This record gives sequence, structure tokens and C-alpha cells, in this order.
Amino acid sequence: MSTRTLAREIEAMMARYPDGRSATLPALRLAQERYGWLSPDALREVADALGTTPAYCESVASFYDMFHLAPVGRHLVEVCTNISCALVGAQRVLEAFQAELGIGPGETTEDGEVTLRTVECAGGCGWGTVVVVDHRYREPVQAEDVPAIVEDLRHA
Repeated sequence: MSTRTLAREIEAMMARYPDGRSATLPALRLAQERYGWLSPDALREVADALGTTPAYCESVASFYDMFHLAPVGRHLVEVCTNISCALVGAQRVLEAFQAELGIGPGETTEDGEVTLRTVECAGGCGWGTVVVVDHRYREPVQAEDVPAIVEDLRHA
């Protein structure tokens, strides 16, 4: 997709809002869907379309867990570590993923297949520990469930 096409789509989004900067989140999401992550070039492209600065776009993107400011693997595993999940074993679940994948939070496997992240809250506080795999919620997850989840990822 060309830069011009993304800019046109962002401009169309901006028309839906009384203040064009209100389109920042949807514009960032669109760019991330297009490129897989928000590189400095992608942030500049969004900023140009919005009539703002790349620093502004980066400050917004860095606030939200759902935006990626670094490349991510083909599969994304996010472990909720907020208090509700922490109380029911989030740390053990995270450690199990680390052991199975051989990486720590914020890292991607050497083959580029899986990125492991922690998130502050996945919004499933009644069903902890919540693990989000490729944008699909799994809950409740226990440490002993992790090997099967990783095996599924390896065959997906």
C-alpha cells in the first residue's frame, strides 16, 4: 500500500471528528495493521497525515499496550500481570512461557515466530490469569497449560 493511500485513509478518518487529532488512535492502528508495527517512518507518515509531529504520535502510541514500537513476531503472546491475574499465578504463567520459548518479556524468538509481552491489564479480571494469543483471549491459564499453547503456536 502506498504512502499516499494511507494518508488518504487517515484524512478520511479525520473528517469524522470535530478535531482532526481525535483520529490519532485510529490512524496509528491503521498504520500498525498495514506495517505490523509503528516504525519511525510509520510514525512520521501518520504525523504528516494528521498535521502533527512524529513525537506526538509516538507519545500517544507509547502509552497504550496495543501499539508496537518495535517489530513483533508472527505470533504475539501477552500475559496480563495486573493485580487480579497476579493473585492467581500470572508470574508462574509468565515464567512457564519464558521457559517454553526461551525468551523474556519484550523479546522475540530467534526464528521471529513469537513475541512475549506482559500487559498491565487485559480486562478479564474475573478470569485470571488472562493470556492473549494473537488477539484472542485465553482464560484462565495456569502454568501447566503453557506447553500446549506453545505447541499450538508452533503448528499454526
